[in-house]
Amino acid sequence: MKILKILGIVVVGLIAVLLLIALFIPNDYTVSVSTTINKPRKEVFDYVKMVKNQENYSIWVMEDPNVTMNYQGVDGTVGFKASWDSKDDNVGAGSQLITAVSEERIDVDLHFERPMKGDNKASTLLESISDNQTKVTFEFYGNSSYPKNLMNFIGINIIEDAETQNLTNLKKILENQ
Repeated sequence: MKILKILGIVVVGLIAVLLLIALFIPNDYTVSVSTTINKPRKEVFDYVKMVKNQENYSIWVMEDPNVTMNYQGVDGTVGFKASWDSKDDNVGAGSQLITAVSEERIDVDLHFERPMKGDNKASTLLESISDNQTKVTFEFYGNSSYPKNLMNFIGINIIEDAETQNLTNLKKILENQ
């Protein structure tokens, strides 16, 4: 019986420490990954502004060949909405809506229905390095309320790995055109 009491105290103490640590972890986070593509900025921009092109380089879309995609509006312009629905929990269901487009930046609002509900934002930033080189940066802006913010590091790593692979895929596509 004494062992159970000690075990209970240890578990309660561990939970208390984790909740205390979560108080010092920011709720908001940004994941930012970049690569240089050996193509002019205009050519890269014309490709990445088209959300439908993500079917060619986004690991999330490519994860489920049976994902149902639905598009509304004019691709590459403010107000274009792409929705997805998949039975695969790694893909889930949700949508992205283009909220701003300039030659240097494309902003989207992300809405997730499954496997977890949530709303986030993401951006694609383009910078000319030279006439034939473009720096592309994918940024994801997340938010987790207390105490879920304790798990931000897991989400950050998953998103960073996925976006790094997406950039690798994008670079391969554009440089081989």
